Amino acid sequence: MSDIVIFEVLNRAIWVATEIGAPVLLLGGGVGLLMALVQAATQLSEPALTFIPKLGAIMLALVVMGPWAVNKMTGFYIDTYQMIGTVSNR
Repeated sequence: MSDIVIFEVLNRAIWVATEIGAPVLLLGGGVGLLMALVQAATQLSEPALTFIPKLGAIMLALVVMGPWAVNKMTGFYIDTYQMIGTVSNR
């Protein structure tokens, strides 16, 4: 297997991981920022006030985007598995 093929597979793996993780992380960060603004405006310093909404938003995002993420990962796996036969040295 050539170095170019290995780097292409690694590049695609990183891109798929970014596509799957970015929406969830951005949503969690957005909710965290919103809750931080609410805490600053109301002068509340309760840690659960930021943790619970972030946890709920991330769980909701995972439930909503779960099938799409599984399809992305499955597609990557199938493409990579099919490529094994074409790049083997034997």
